[in-house]
Amino acid sequence: MSSTRGGFDVPIGLVVFDMAGTTVNDEDSVSRCLQAALGAVGVAVTIADVNEVMGIAKPEAIRVLVGKMQDRQELAGQVDEIHRDFVARAIRFYETDPSVHEVPGASQVFGTLKEAGIKVALNTGFNRAITQVILDRLVWSDSPLIDATICSDEVPRGRPHPDMIRQLMRRLEIVDPASVAKIGDTPADLQEGRNAGCGLIIGVTEGTHSREELESHPHTYLIDSVKELPALLRAARG
Repeated sequence: MSSTRGGFDVPIGLVVFDMAGTTVNDEDSVSRCLQAALGAVGVAVTIADVNEVMGIAKPEAIRVLVGKMQDRQELAGQVDEIHRDFVARAIRFYETDPSVHEVPGASQVFGTLKEAGIKVALNTGFNRAITQVILDRLVWSDSPLIDATICSDEVPRGRPHPDMIRQLMRRLEIVDPASVAKIGDTPADLQEGRNAGCGLIIGVTEGTHSREELESHPHTYLIDSVKELPALLRAARG
């Protein structure tokens, strides 16, 4: 645990976890699927380009990446088509690739939080179609360890806007955003937590972004892995 900015006064009642890169290991498949879908229409992007839009709703991520192609304005009308290709590629990947598994210790962390009376939720920049494949693959669908899941296509605005967290709060009857902790591996996750007024905003440095890359974005703590979360919450509460 390192990089502390402030504390919190209200005990945490809900932790909202990101999926890919935070609780789900996928060997950077999101970047590769986005690269492939864009490459199919002649748009070459680097991993660095894709990392700049990681965590946000994928149609918006594609729109941003396409918008950088000043000489290919006709692509602006192909965002939906590119996104459909991305979704198909991502579903195939998450259904079959052997690299897909939970980040070591994620389910144990969920269980530890539940035993402490803390609600557990997942949110993601994916749509429901991809998310459901992941939940089924990891046997997290209808798991007693997870109280709710929400996807970017189920709210008016995805990250970095607070819509997903606020919808989860309504669903789980959490009134005070200061009692919510948000944890994720992208700047969009951290910005989402700030915009929702979360009491704790926690960056994970083993995902798509390094500690140095996350340091300049809003956070309360930076940790290496979700496995560190229970100890962090106990220390913060103490």
